[in-house]
Amino acid sequence: MHQQYEPHGSAAADVPARVLVVDDDPTVAEVVTGYLHRAGYAVDRAGDGPTALTHAAARLPDLVVLDLMLPGMDGLEVCRRIRARGPVPVIMLTARGDEDDRILGLEVGADDYVTKPFSPRELVLRVESVLRRSRPATAGQPLAAAGLSVDPDARRATKEGRELGLTLREFDLLAFFLRHPGRAYSREDLMREVWGWDFGDLSTVTVHVRRLRGKVEDDPARPRLIQTVWGVGYRFEAAGAVD
Repeated sequence: MHQQYEPHGSAAADVPARVLVVDDDPTVAEVVTGYLHRAGYAVDRAGDGPTALTHAAARLPDLVVLDLMLPGMDGLEVCRRIRARGPVPVIMLTARGDEDDRILGLEVGADDYVTKPFSPRELVLRVESVLRRSRPATAGQPLAAAGLSVDPDARRATKEGRELGLTLREFDLLAFFLRHPGRAYSREDLMREVWGWDFGDLSTVTVHVRRLRGKVEDDPARPRLIQTVWGVGYRFEAAGAVD
């Protein structure tokens, strides 16, 4: 890793961002908590799903680091229930090789994932990246096309006046498409421009495009707005025309 991070909490910040770490392995939870504390975050810990939900009910965190494999209630269910309380960014911790589980995590609304074993420093970078993109943009211009409207400042998106329930990454992906209509982008391009990473599992992009289509297309099976460009990637057609 060559990227540098600045501690999120600082003297200039009134309140540090609060991260809820949910992992039944006390060693992993302790290491992650220590790194996040040193990076300037306030951290709560939970070793199982019910405890995590109790923390979230008492005080909704700014971000959740959530192990997929938890006793009693798995991370997918915890993610669903926490996200039902509000648009909280979630980073999933998954075992290496469990691709189906990672995709399920993205399907239920996780914004990112890190595979075990992982570098705690990388995890801190991911947390900072997700939180940075969850903050309202400054002086963002509203965007509109094909019946869709995005207000970056308010983090609000609508389709023909009806509010869309988008996750953090879905919102950023839609805003990016609206800013750049008519141009084809590869999954690598979208990973870099929307996620802010030069590396990562490209299935993350595929899943988010599919989820976004399910919310903005009249018929997601025959997308008119977010079109697949075979051999390249995806293109947003503001006119909603079919090739």
